[in-house]
Amino acid sequence: MVKNKKIKKYGVVLEALPAGNFRIRLEDGKEALCHLAGKLRIYRIKVLPGDKVTVELSPYDEKRGRIVYRNK
Repeated sequence: MVKNKKIKKYGVVLEALPAGNFRIRLEDGKEALCHLAGKLRIYRIKVLPGDKVTVELSPYDEKRGRIVYRNK
């Protein structure tokens, strides 16, 4: 059994969308649709447009991912 390797990238939040989704501009210039990871939701970490975030992307679809850390 092979575990899926997640791709970590840095980006900036462009827009907050309904249902806890965010549009993120990644460091390579691409855009991705991301949602909050469970720990950010549990501890109610606020993510606003303009925040720098760390995103995990799936190797199968690099247009979707989850926000795992809000950078300062």
